[in-house]
Amino acid sequence: MDITHPDKILFPKEKITKKELVEYYKKVALKMLPFLKDRPLVMERYPSGIQGEGFFQKNVQSYFPKWVKTLEVSRKQASKTMLINCSSKDTLLYIANLGCITPHAWLSKKGKLTLPDKMIFDIDPPKGRFDLAKEAAFLLKEVLEKRLHLKTFVMTTGGKGLHVVVPLKPTESFEKVRAFAKLVAAHVCHEAPTLCTTSIRKEGRKRRVYLDVMRNAYAQHAVVPYAVRANEKALVAMPLSWKSLAQAEPEQFTLKTINKHLKNNPWSRFSAGCASLKQARNLLTHLMG
Repeated sequence: MDITHPDKILFPKEKITKKELVEYYKKVALKMLPFLKDRPLVMERYPSGIQGEGFFQKNVQSYFPKWVKTLEVSRKQASKTMLINCSSKDTLLYIANLGCITPHAWLSKKGKLTLPDKMIFDIDPPKGRFDLAKEAAFLLKEVLEKRLHLKTFVMTTGGKGLHVVVPLKPTESFEKVRAFAKLVAAHVCHEAPTLCTTSIRKEGRKRRVYLDVMRNAYAQHAVVPYAVRANEKALVAMPLSWKSLAQAEPEQFTLKTINKHLKNNPWSRFSAGCASLKQARNLLTHLMG
């Protein structure tokens, strides 16, 4: 694929060009595609670079090539629209060439768009306190894995926080999954009230880690593993092993430094961990008394 304006600077401070962005996505495509394929895609585009105007683009446009696969999705108003199904490396490179710095994907897949196949806990620490995000993530893992028998995976978001992700069998509605996630978050906050909070209002958090479960909803989307973020350092949303999280810092994973972190694939068995929430829900009810 020909890259238009390959020398265009997308990240001025790091002097990263569009060509470098496209080449990065070409390199990680095989690792990324399992988290993109058959999911409605939302593009976070910065056609003039991050110093220019950025916007989220959802709908497929008439100028898109015919070979770009699409998915028809329903909206609240009963209308329907077409979103990209990024099912191939060529599609990933095409959207990168459009200035899509960060691809985001739904939490559900084609054929079962109303039934999520993952549950996300978005761990949002106070500024400069990634250590607290890690502490909260390990506590969440303890509850989800050892007490509720659910498999968990962790990644940096490419910002200041972490995502803890639970793969699910797509058998329950978003409403039920979000209700369960809220109870888990509330239980974790009850165990560590000085560390965590579920307060949406920032003034109510009091320098605590916010456990956000609101992404678990129909048509909501989340950054996918290995995606580049639109910040000045070009941080990467990096999937990690739980062992490596202890020493990890978000600034380790940038577009310029990422190559040395790509040897392993800590999320290679993500799909193998899919579980139903039925048993976990019963265990949580017993746990909460």
